[in-house]
Amino acid sequence: MNNIVLIGMPGSGKSTVGVVLAKNIGYDFLDSDLVIQAKENKKLHEIISEKGLEDFLKIEEAVNASFSVEHTVIATGGSAVYGTKAMEHLKGIGRIVYLKLPYEEIRHRLGDLNERGVAVKKDQTLKDLYDERVLLYEKYADIIIECFHKEIREIVAEIGCLIDLPEEK
Repeated sequence: MNNIVLIGMPGSGKSTVGVVLAKNIGYDFLDSDLVIQAKENKKLHEIISEKGLEDFLKIEEAVNASFSVEHTVIATGGSAVYGTKAMEHLKGIGRIVYLKLPYEEIRHRLGDLNERGVAVKKDQTLKDLYDERVLLYEKYADIIIECFHKEIREIVAEIGCLIDLPEEK
């Protein structure tokens, strides 16, 4: 259980924070969205438009449930929390850190949801998506980091203080 798993809305900074955190603590970094894209040989929005949301979520869950890593910071996609098996697996191999931002900040940071590859239902608004996912992020989180008005280095330092890193062998 020596991994750190970052969850949160698209645009919350999981990948950016993850890279900096991994560098600071000497861990590897893994971005689950990039693993999915490499596995499918397509961008996220292409997978969603070609295979549909339900199949995309199945692919995402299978990928997240397959990780067998140590000393790694894992940045998940925003929709990872829909995969119960995957989240149980990730919780078993690491500490789950929710990077929390208020809705207005997420709305400000995100551009076109479809172009970005956000897993959103056909008639769902960003606010609906946010409200639905926040409950899941909070359910799975071991640690919640309030990220609003904080710089990357502040968020990384806060995570470092709150996570008990295993002693080096």
